[in-house]
Amino acid sequence: MIPAAFQYVKANSVAEALVLLQQHGEDAKLVAGGHSLLPAMKLRLSQPTVLIDIAAANDLKGIAVNGNTLSIGAGETYHAIASSAAVKRTCAIVADCVGQIGDIQVRNAGTIGGALAHADPAADLTAVFLALGGSVSVASASGTRQIAADDMFVAMLTTALDSGEIITTVHVPVIGAGQGASYAKLKHPASRYAIVGVAAMVSMSGGKITSARVAVTGAGPQAVRQTATEQALIGTDGGDAASKAAASKAGDDMDYLGDIHASEEYRRAMVKVYAARAISAAVAQARG
Repeated sequence: MIPAAFQYVKANSVAEALVLLQQHGEDAKLVAGGHSLLPAMKLRLSQPTVLIDIAAANDLKGIAVNGNTLSIGAGETYHAIASSAAVKRTCAIVADCVGQIGDIQVRNAGTIGGALAHADPAADLTAVFLALGGSVSVASASGTRQIAADDMFVAMLTTALDSGEIITTVHVPVIGAGQGASYAKLKHPASRYAIVGVAAMVSMSGGKITSARVAVTGAGPQAVRQTATEQALIGTDGGDAASKAAASKAGDDMDYLGDIHASEEYRRAMVKVYAARAISAAVAQARG
C-alpha cells in the first residue's frame, strides 16, 4: 500500500508550522509520530498534498506541574511521558496509559498531541483525556484558545480543531487525596490498539463517591463519556456491588463498531467488564 504523492516540509517551531499551514491550507496535514496518519494515507483514507513535520519543534515539548494542573507539551512522546517522574507522581493514569501503547518503537515516536488531534477510534489517550476532564491549548494564526475534553471529539477521526490550528499543550488535573483514576483495556494482541478501553476517575469524601467520570474508547467510532454510569456511582461507597451495578450501565447508549477482531456484541459485553475493572481500581486508589 503506497500513499498518494505528497510534499514534505519541516517546521522547527509552532510559528513556522502556522505559516506553512496558512500557505498550504486544507491540503496540508501536520505529522509528528505519524502512527495514525501514515496508515490512513497508505489506505488512501487521507490524501494530503503536503506533510508538515513538527516533531523537531521544541516549543511543543515540556512537562510541568502548575498547582493542580499537569501540563504536557503536545510534542512529548509516549516514552518521555511514561518515564516522567512528574507525570507518575501527579497523574499516574497518563503514564500507565501511554506505557501500554504499541511497542517501544511506537512509544519513542508517537506524541500525545497527535493522539488527541487524530482521534483514532482505537486510541487509548482519548478515553483517559475525557475521564480526567482535561483540556488542550490550541494555536492558530489568529491567536490561541482552549478546548475542553468534553468538546474535543466530534465523530470518527474528527475533532473540534479548526483547519490551521495546532494543539500546543495538553492539560490534565493532578490526582489528589481522595481521588483515583485508572485505565483498563482489552488490547489487540499484535498492535496493542484498544479493542475496548475504559478510563475512570472518581473523587471520594466520607466514604462516598462525590464525583465520577467514565469514558470508553475502542468500542465505537469515537471516545465517549458514560454519564449513566457516572450518575450511578455518585453517592455510593464504590464497593464491588456498586461498581458492578454502575458498570452494567456502561455502553448502553453507544454506537458500536464491528470488525474482524471483535463483533459489536462482543464489544458491548466487554465495555461493561472493563468499566467494572477501571472503576474498581480508581476507587481503590481514592480510598488510599
